[in-house]
Amino acid sequence: MDIVASLEQAVRTIPDFPKPGIQFKDITPILSDPVLLNQVVEALAAPFVNEGITKVIGIEARGFILGAMLAHRLNAGFVPVRKYGKLPYETVSVEYELEYGTDAIEMHIDAIDPDDRVLIHDDVIATGGTAAACYDLAHHSGAEVVGYAFLMELAFLNGRAVLKEGLPVHSVLMG
Repeated sequence: MDIVASLEQAVRTIPDFPKPGIQFKDITPILSDPVLLNQVVEALAAPFVNEGITKVIGIEARGFILGAMLAHRLNAGFVPVRKYGKLPYETVSVEYELEYGTDAIEMHIDAIDPDDRVLIHDDVIATGGTAAACYDLAHHSGAEVVGYAFLMELAFLNGRAVLKEGLPVHSVLMG
């Protein structure tokens, strides 16, 4: 069985979580299997190995897990991006639109330098709003965003449409 088929088989769909109508994609079976975990990190890193990535942004909370491992694989630093008010040091934040309202994410003000080459990672891209906001955070810090890496893309939600045009979007699985 190839890596994509193995990963697809491992992802569980949990109906009506966290609310009715949502089909939650549970990646914990991948995280608990050392072979799959290693394979998914390699698959996420593959397109970016020779891109000189210096920082990987990981979006809370599940994006922290694979994002830190991806940063290690790329010999880069890891930058946690969290919901507003969750980081302990001075931060920079970006507000973005949700379907009904707005939200905000933030990172430490000194997390990214203008000479950094940044990869944005999350476990799943759905509508793309959070990943697009991460681009704004990195870009406003003066860094160059090199691309996006996702374990899974929910293509029917068309999240790619809100990401920075022209940047590579790498999704290991399409859901």
